[in-house]
Amino acid sequence: MRDNSSATVPVRPVIPSPTSSGAGSPHGAASPAGIWWGLLGVVAFSLTVPFTRLAVEGLSPLFIGSARAVVAAVLAAAALLLTRQRLPRGVQWLRLAVVAGGVVVGFPMLTSFALTAAPASHGAVVIALLPAATATMAVLRGRERPRAAFWIATGAGAIAAVAFASAQPGGFGQLHGTDLLFFGAVLAAAVGYAEGGLLARELGAWQTISWALVLASPLMTALVAFSVSQQPPAATPVQWAALAYLGVVSMFLGFVAWYRGLAIGPMSQVSQVQLAQPVMSICWAAVLLGEQLTWAVIVGGLAVILCAGAAVRVRHNRRAAP
Repeated sequence: MRDNSSATVPVRPVIPSPTSSGAGSPHGAASPAGIWWGLLGVVAFSLTVPFTRLAVEGLSPLFIGSARAVVAAVLAAAALLLTRQRLPRGVQWLRLAVVAGGVVVGFPMLTSFALTAAPASHGAVVIALLPAATATMAVLRGRERPRAAFWIATGAGAIAAVAFASAQPGGFGQLHGTDLLFFGAVLAAAVGYAEGGLLARELGAWQTISWALVLASPLMTALVAFSVSQQPPAATPVQWAALAYLGVVSMFLGFVAWYRGLAIGPMSQVSQVQLAQPVMSICWAAVLLGEQLTWAVIVGGLAVILCAGAAVRVRHNRRAAP
């Protein structure tokens, strides 16, 4: 890794934004490349809740939330060293701290603790609000200007996703303490997604998540050590495999695809493909954890996916807010 020789030399964006490069469709809709990269990230993330639920049956939530970040940080540091990436500059470090706080520390830790008492399908309920939260952060932070039709499709998708997930065993029914943890996780992830999507245009997608992981690694390593001292980990091979997935895929490879999709953007629209995540997560929970899957799940899932498709196809205002 080497530092930049001058902090004043302008740097061409690694992934140009839609407004600066003309990316996206001729009609101002989201770029197909951005959608496909985002969808690849969502597929990777869809196994996060079921595998976390599986891992907490044998490992402490503090150990899971921190160890997965340490595993990913080792991979990230190796990738940065092998490719001799330049160090981020100035305010980019502060922005990376925001990304790390949201997606490396906040979301993993909060969901790990919440899933000690809630089934995977319940976690998918609140996480269904994440696309709308990310779109809101993209507007506030990225100065995107989606049209009214986008917000209508996004709101319909959020309502459909929550209604779909709530109808499953372990759905909302009654709010309890774990829901506050899930809501906090959604907010943390939305902030981390929006800032990471913008930063990926400057540093690159895999570089952004890699630097965020490296930045958070001292804290997460200390938390791993503390967790082990309090409760030495003892788990089955399946539970260790679930933790390995969380570290390698959910915490690293999935973010490479996700941040690239958000960077290609527009973020507010690409983020809507995540409406499909609760559908996928509940299906995975049925397959891996034996949670109930009915025809209502299948029909509701299709409705959610249709809403997501409508949101990403809405034309996007080309001019950003001043």
